[in-house]
Amino acid sequence: MAAPIPVFTFNNGAKVPSIGLGCWMGYPGGGEAVETMCRTALQMGYRHLDTANGYANEEYVGRAVRESGIPRGEIFVVTKLPPAGHGKVQQYFEASLNALGLDYIDLYLMHWPQAMTEGPGPWLGETIPRGNNPLFIETWKEMEKLLQTGKVKSIGVSNFSIKNLRELLPHCTVIPATNQVELHPCLPSFELKAFCEERGIILTAYSPLGQGQTVLLTDPDSKRIAEQHGVTSAQVMISWGIQRGTIIIPKSEKPERMMQNISLVKLSDEDMKTLDELHMKPGMHRSLVDIHKENGTVFGWTYEELGWPMTTGGIVVE
Repeated sequence: MAAPIPVFTFNNGAKVPSIGLGCWMGYPGGGEAVETMCRTALQMGYRHLDTANGYANEEYVGRAVRESGIPRGEIFVVTKLPPAGHGKVQQYFEASLNALGLDYIDLYLMHWPQAMTEGPGPWLGETIPRGNNPLFIETWKEMEKLLQTGKVKSIGVSNFSIKNLRELLPHCTVIPATNQVELHPCLPSFELKAFCEERGIILTAYSPLGQGQTVLLTDPDSKRIAEQHGVTSAQVMISWGIQRGTIIIPKSEKPERMMQNISLVKLSDEDMKTLDELHMKPGMHRSLVDIHKENGTVFGWTYEELGWPMTTGGIVVE
């Protein structure tokens, strides 16, 4: 049976389980370990799997779905167009569909707004200059055409800021269903959340527990709230994300933690306020993912081009 977690509704009416399993292993690939992880998660009640071309494991995610014995319509599958796929949407979409071995994809995301040339790996090409007309506008128009094929149910974006959404949205016939971004109490992104909600776009949180960094889980306030509810700090972080209306996609290979991650608690208004304000503690208002270069760029774009309010190293400007 599916886990008893909230189901959210996209702006196109599509239903999405509010907690999914992130399939980025911390490195491209993962092979049989990814398949085992997805099989275990599906057995435990997960019905939302999030992968990407750039994760290099779509084949194994798809096999877990196909061999699960669960009706396809009950599993929400997400994959993403890589930076090298800008300008080649149909080609990369079909490659992902074939790798997954599925008849359709529930949600297809533009993984990054910046475009890159094809290289020896999905992230090893050269960044294409941004120019005056960002290629992501043309890419989105091609993604909209995919909906007409019936092979994808919803489309969205990832790592888009208010700046880049303001550039994209006037050209949209279809408003993105979601914007998947790094999101947790150290980076709550209140302005981005409000901007997206006003336009019917749900935020999806990747790295909701800090992608291996323990600052969220060891914070005294998060530990205190967890102890009061008899749960783990990770469960508190996930419950916080769900209660604020965002989709959460934590990753874990350990069955015990998988089960904990879909076991929510009801946080009080005071709990929510405490977690909302966690980022205000000294040194806490920052990114926790390992994508930031010392020169203040991410995959070739500056923070200014990305529209991210950060300085070198992912520290958020107050």
